[in-house]
Amino acid sequence: MTAAHLVLEDGTRYTGRAYGAEGRTLGEVVFATGMTGYQETLTDPSYAGQIVVMTAPHIGNTGVNDEDPESSRIWVSGYVVRDPSRVVSNHRATGSLDDQLVHDGVVGISGIDTRAVTRRLRDAGSMRGGVFSGPDAALSLDEQLAIVRAAAGMAGQNLSSEVSTADGYIVPATAESIGRVAVLDLGVKTSTLNYLAARGFDVHVLPQSVTLDEVLAIEPVAAFFSNGPGDPAASDAHVELLQGILRADLPFFGICFGNQLLGRALGFCTYKLPFGHRGINQPVVDVATGRTEITSHNHGFAVDAPIGVVTESPAGFGRVEVSHVNLNDNVVEGLNALDIPAFSVQYHPEAAAGPHDANYLFDRFRDLVISRNERIEPVEISPTEDTHA
Repeated sequence: MTAAHLVLEDGTRYTGRAYGAEGRTLGEVVFATGMTGYQETLTDPSYAGQIVVMTAPHIGNTGVNDEDPESSRIWVSGYVVRDPSRVVSNHRATGSLDDQLVHDGVVGISGIDTRAVTRRLRDAGSMRGGVFSGPDAALSLDEQLAIVRAAAGMAGQNLSSEVSTADGYIVPATAESIGRVAVLDLGVKTSTLNYLAARGFDVHVLPQSVTLDEVLAIEPVAAFFSNGPGDPAASDAHVELLQGILRADLPFFGICFGNQLLGRALGFCTYKLPFGHRGINQPVVDVATGRTEITSHNHGFAVDAPIGVVTESPAGFGRVEVSHVNLNDNVVEGLNALDIPAFSVQYHPEAAAGPHDANYLFDRFRDLVISRNERIEPVEISPTEDTHA
């Protein structure tokens, strides 16, 4: 087995075996707590720029298939597992995870104590890191550490252009159509588009560089901003676009990165979390109902908005409330605008691998659009009575 090293920017080094492609990769080292759905995690564009440490010890036993990917490729910068499966055992499998990592050029490492790595990240926070295998494994710790410390951090990075579609495309509604929804692709997942189509939306997926005029030109009944990687503080153009959409009075729904951008559009700030929320077992409370939902997450940034009170939007969009809160650390997990038709959540209600506690949010979006359209239906006015009759 070829040796490999995972090196963190604080100088910690873990030695294991090469897994997937061999070579060198750099990124923000984060941990994901999902025990299922590794293929969805790998193909989620939100993980671009990140080296993902899987806390579940046994990875790869179900192989890979053509049905579960959330996009056309693996997006993680690197992959860290403890015990990769030596066999593939699933009737849907079309290949092994190891071979897929090699095919997509993803440098990984196995055979290390991922629990120790996770504890380190929980204590110190997410860090820049690198995986070194092949000839790069022979570099000294000082040489590897210098390479890691020279890499860019996640803060300040706008990665939307790297993951967004180059050209717009349409996913037709699979239920009775209620109109077009303009989806800004900031790293959108296939399951998100399918859930929108299942609610009767003709889904127009647009590149992240689209202008407000181009959005309005498709005559949408609503707008949607997707999940995606990077720092929301580095996405001023997307914030400006969203403010234009809100002023146009289009119903809006945002997920994950879309939630952070709604927060900024409303006038709130965002900040970087110490180690973020990643995985499929995050407890979130719906403030309005008191119901706790187990949800899927992948975010390293959050919105800084007051919890438990209704506040005025600093950007002039009326009253706003925090709709959802993380029960682990009291982080804002959702926003609800009370005077304009807009809401968002920080987590992933599509969660292809589960859980599906928050899937109802797509129904809420559909209902918002339908009720909005009913209110603005033109009223038929009777002709003026002829007074000369």
